[in-house]
Amino acid sequence: MDNTEAPIQEKEMQPEIKQSDKPKNEPEESYEMMTQLYEETLKDIQEGEVVKGTVIKITPDYVLVDVGYKSEGQISTNEFKNEEREILVKEGDQIDVLLEKREDDEGLIVLSKTKADQAKVWDLIGKASENNELVEGKILSRIKGGLSVDIGVKAFLPGSQIDLHPIQDMDKLLGQTFKFKVLKFNKKRGNIVISRRAILEKERESQRAETFEKLEEGSIVEGVIKNITDYGVFIDLGGVDGLLHITDMSWGRVNHPSELFSLGATISVKVINMDKEKGRVSLGLKQMIPDPWINAEKTYPVGKRVTGKVVSITSYGIFMELEKGIEGLIHISEISWTRKIRHPSQIVCLNDEVEGVVLSADSSKRRTSLGIKQLEPNPWTLVKEKYPVGTIIEGTIKNITDFGLFVGIDEGIDGLIHISDFSWTKKIKHPAELYKKGEKVQAIVLNIDERNERFSIGIKQLEKDPWEGIDQKYSSGQLVEGKVTNITAFGIFLELSTGIEGLIHISEIDKSKAEKISELIKIGDSLKALIINIDERGKKIGLSLKELEKNSEKSEAKKYIYQQTSTEASLGEILENKVPGFPNAEKKEPEEPSASDSSIEKLETKLSQEDSEEAEAKPENEAEAKPEAEAKAASLTEPADISSEDSIDSESAEKK
Repeated sequence: MDNTEAPIQEKEMQPEIKQSDKPKNEPEESYEMMTQLYEETLKDIQEGEVVKGTVIKITPDYVLVDVGYKSEGQISTNEFKNEEREILVKEGDQIDVLLEKREDDEGLIVLSKTKADQAKVWDLIGKASENNELVEGKILSRIKGGLSVDIGVKAFLPGSQIDLHPIQDMDKLLGQTFKFKVLKFNKKRGNIVISRRAILEKERESQRAETFEKLEEGSIVEGVIKNITDYGVFIDLGGVDGLLHITDMSWGRVNHPSELFSLGATISVKVINMDKEKGRVSLGLKQMIPDPWINAEKTYPVGKRVTGKVVSITSYGIFMELEKGIEGLIHISEISWTRKIRHPSQIVCLNDEVEGVVLSADSSKRRTSLGIKQLEPNPWTLVKEKYPVGTIIEGTIKNITDFGLFVGIDEGIDGLIHISDFSWTKKIKHPAELYKKGEKVQAIVLNIDERNERFSIGIKQLEKDPWEGIDQKYSSGQLVEGKVTNITAFGIFLELSTGIEGLIHISEIDKSKAEKISELIKIGDSLKALIINIDERGKKIGLSLKELEKNSEKSEAKKYIYQQTSTEASLGEILENKVPGFPNAEKKEPEEPSASDSSIEKLETKLSQEDSEEAEAKPENEAEAKPEAEAKAASLTEPADISSEDSIDSESAEKK
């Protein structure tokens, strides 16, 4: 029935008073009094007030409710239906309703059952907030920053107030009913903030004291996993949270705690440490079983072949799990005898089953070293037997570096020809000057270092060292001639023979000539010099032009004196018929040495003394050396000391 079918009827006890019914002779004041008495019979109801009403009629669309006002109010049946769409009231029931409006456009009062219920709930929540009482509610949905909860009206539950620890998955709480504490209540703004954590903290405090009394180090306890982090698991022991660190979960490798545990699971752990003052408890799981490293050295002796699973791959090696709690490292250098491996991932993958050999096991350091290449014979041992030192081999150049050539010998084994082993005499700046990659080359085995896996070979050793026995071929003071091969700021290099060079240092060249050396001498010119030093070990020969010039001056002076003396004696002897072999020569008895002979001997002695003095102490600089040289030359060219007898003989010879 709609509003047109059921017009609003006024109560019989309130008959309508018409203007025509007024007694004609009644005073005006009596009419006003009657109107006032009528209005006093009606309830004084304010808008927004919750009042009691009686259900007088129920239709499919609305429920008619009398609240003792001028007219009844209509309320939609939807406000009286449950989840099964059943109407929960019947005619004659007393209900609470809220007066929204005294009259609408049609003169009807506007009532609401839902708003009356909400107003009632607000009052109850307000009292609970004042009295610090708990309210019960159902979690409806996720909203920004937390959850929406129905506690009669909608309230906000912040994410930080849901539990004692952060909740990762809040969706699992939807539809669940909990008790909450009202943190904030504002009826005017319609704002209610509630907390579940406050209740849990209070419960935990009461349990904490009891739990700490029961806990002891070394005891086995049960708990519920409340939170999982990268570094461990937090376990609720009953008012006390204990930390099971990732290092105490297993004797073996644990990449993340989530591999072993899940939220809400119940586990048994061992108390390894506790601090009652700070409220901290450290728990352990691996401590509940024996340490496998105790007998590792006996279980895995050196040389034993083992098989395990690859659990980690790094740039420097492979970690292989031998058993739960024991891992071994296969270093990258222990993977292959000959292959150059840049990264172990070239050889194996995670979870691969790998075989290896135990190289060492140390229980105290909890380390085990393994090797893969030891499963096969060491090819370097075979190479050493196959190519003894002195063996001439031929191979292909595989690589050229600044310091030498790498030549392929056998599969996976290369020999190094160092740049210093290319030639006995040539100075090579870079191997690429003489050789190319892929070129065949012959060399001789110099050394094989099996331990460090190094194979040294040489090219120059195929020929004899020209410097060997150089002191027998050349000697100090010897005059040599050679071809100029290089002129530098510090001297001239002469090639004396194939592969043998000598250096004329700038200090061994006359100063006047040294300044014009590049003008006087060119590369390719032949030059004579005197050997002043030989160093066979250092492969050096020192040459000198100064010494050569000095020796030349001395020899010329000697020659001149000998010629002068010889000429005078022969002429006198000839004139006096004293020269043997000539006709009329008289035989005389041997005479004492003449003055001229003694003069020659004096000259030779003087020259030899000067040579020895020069060898012992050379002039400090050219300024000193030059005057001495000039004086010496002058002394050599001056006539020798002649006695008076010699002078008389000479004069008589001239007269005759």
